[in-house]
Amino acid sequence: MKTSQLLHACHEEWQHYIEHSFVHQLADGTLHHDAFLHYLKQDFLFLKHYARAYALAIYKAKSLQQMRIALPSLHALLDSEIGHHVEWCQNWGISEIEMEAETEDFGTVAYTRYVLDTGNQGDLIDLYVALAPCAIGYGEIGANLAQRDSTLLEGNPYLSWLTMYGSEEFQQGVSQSIENLDVLLADIDPDSARAQQLIEVFRTATRMEIAFWEQGLNAVK
Repeated sequence: MKTSQLLHACHEEWQHYIEHSFVHQLADGTLHHDAFLHYLKQDFLFLKHYARAYALAIYKAKSLQQMRIALPSLHALLDSEIGHHVEWCQNWGISEIEMEAETEDFGTVAYTRYVLDTGNQGDLIDLYVALAPCAIGYGEIGANLAQRDSTLLEGNPYLSWLTMYGSEEFQQGVSQSIENLDVLLADIDPDSARAQQLIEVFRTATRMEIAFWEQGLNAVK
């Protein structure tokens, strides 16, 4: 089994996720200020749990090599991606202390706890499959928007977001994540019950990503 088979099996949900209205409004600069702020604050809280999930991957690892594989993602989250969220919010007048004190929205709670619960109950493959929609999806979104003529660059208030997820550094990280997951999936028979179980984990996490965009849009009064 390969990562591409997860994407193919969940094609409808995947397209809804990477082509969501929230994404297109980011790209053309029309996303409402309040929707983006709500998303930023919730994504800050989400990424903290996401970092915990990669720490869990180290705990779940059966070899030193598997432990090493999780470490770059954990470092990238703590040293780079979360830092960008803090910087963005500061630019919008929200301090890190305020972000830490923010109440988790229902969608944030559901998604993060699903990933952590999947990882705790299952094995390393279950955990990485639950993490995959975020790890891979943001890279695909960033790459797609960077290539589109319709993406507004000059005067777009969300340009730094687009630049980060479309950057070569982020794209390299996504490619590495796919390679790592392919290694874990290699011994899974695509026609087995285990494969179907993993597909449903991937589908559920992708649906959670869609709900995460939706809660941002729903924050606009």
